[in-house]
Amino acid sequence: MNDTSVNPAVDNPGVLKRRGRSARVERRRNPVRIIPSSVKRHIPTTELFDDEGLNKLEAHSDWILKEIGIEFRGDRETLDLFRQAGASVDGERVRFDPGHAKSLCATAPAEFVMHGRDPKRSITVGGNSVSFCPGYGSPFVTDMDRGRRYATIEDFENFIKLTYHSPWLHHSGGTVCEPVDVAVNKRHLDMVYAHLRYSTKPFMGGVTAADRALDSIAMAKIAFGEKFMEEHCVIQGNINLNSPLVLDSIMIGSLKAYAKANQGCFISPFILGGAMGPVTQPALIAQAHAETIAAIALTQLFRKGSPVIYGNFLTTLDLLTGAPTFGSPEASLSALALGQLSRRMNLPLRGIGHVTASKVADGQAMQESSDTMSAALMAGSSIVFHAAGWLEGGLTMGYEKFMMDLDRCGMMCRMLGGLTIDENQLAKSAYLQSGPGENFLSVDHTLSNFETANYKSDLLADTQSFEQWSDTGSLNSEQRANQKWKSMLEQYEAPEIDPGVNEALIDYVSRKKNAVEDHWY
Repeated sequence: MNDTSVNPAVDNPGVLKRRGRSARVERRRNPVRIIPSSVKRHIPTTELFDDEGLNKLEAHSDWILKEIGIEFRGDRETLDLFRQAGASVDGERVRFDPGHAKSLCATAPAEFVMHGRDPKRSITVGGNSVSFCPGYGSPFVTDMDRGRRYATIEDFENFIKLTYHSPWLHHSGGTVCEPVDVAVNKRHLDMVYAHLRYSTKPFMGGVTAADRALDSIAMAKIAFGEKFMEEHCVIQGNINLNSPLVLDSIMIGSLKAYAKANQGCFISPFILGGAMGPVTQPALIAQAHAETIAAIALTQLFRKGSPVIYGNFLTTLDLLTGAPTFGSPEASLSALALGQLSRRMNLPLRGIGHVTASKVADGQAMQESSDTMSAALMAGSSIVFHAAGWLEGGLTMGYEKFMMDLDRCGMMCRMLGGLTIDENQLAKSAYLQSGPGENFLSVDHTLSNFETANYKSDLLADTQSFEQWSDTGSLNSEQRANQKWKSMLEQYEAPEIDPGVNEALIDYVSRKKNAVEDHWY
């Protein structure tokens, strides 16, 4: 098996010092947990369209940008920059000649490193590296004990801790759930502090107002140092366009803050077919491409070379109910096409992971989640948002769903690793030691390789006999997940942080909170 981890850190290094049968028994009881900082892709991407099809999609994107244009609302500096760059500006409507917006994106890096507070947790965005993030933006949480409820800062911190604890999530995420018990204008401070205190993985900052983006960047500078951040990406903002064909002043303000600070901008139109764009997928693909490259062009006008990612959130709509649908074949096909267009741009791709419209962690949830995640990986995503926890079209983060998704993230990491063909994998010695009609259970090769040959779920999968399963309580996957997230939180240990840095972060949060009144809208 290919080694999919960059950082071979282990939770229980003492086990490695012992050899023989006793060590193997102890490792099975207390498994050594590899902490990958990224996964290396060793399987190909899917090429849905040939050059002719891609040319048609790009030409239609150019038509949209030339004939319809994009509105950049409420920011004079943005309009001035586009005018100086040669775009046509009429009021707040910006139009581009064919190929112009694409050419403005050329200075964006094809890959970059997002640095974690622990350098071993840094990830590469782009190239053949793949990273997973938890869900994002849900105002509600749910679990089997307390049901669906508004999320709190405690829930937010719990999901940061679970994400930090998991070897299969490489990025701490952003607004993993909305802590609605904290004032709207202040909760970004608590969220950024939680990312920096309870995890050492890369993370997202606030974007719901320009000053919240600036606060996020200021807190990152306390943790990483202003000089370091001038040349290195440690934080990013998730910039959603207001589809169709609008980028408003709030998103522009946050984009501007991150780009000028040389931090990451993840550009992601949110398009539901039939609502924010036409109902047909090729039109939606072209529109998403047009919106994405226009916003990426703006990042490069604010600061050439600032890191970006080509994102998308394009899915279908139930036109009878008006509700978004997930895991549909059309949305999966569009993800593949957008992956090809991102590669034509030589930009890293953001994909969408385990998302579902289901309200509970049931069969619908797992079908929709699995199909969407698989399409994201087939499309060539460098980083996958919403890889764990998402329910109810994004309205809810589920504790049990989070654990079920984690298990599948581990499987996907293993699949991305591909297969290695070498002497050990071809196992000649096993054939020589065994013989026709004899099993391979006790041969030396099996004993040497059985612990690593195949992915083994240490989270949820149950392979007991029916009788053993019945004797241990007849628990289903959701019930086992309920037990697992609780045990993970019990086992959580906060990472070390420099006391001076921690004190400075707490002081910054306190001063900013005390400077303004609470706003709850």
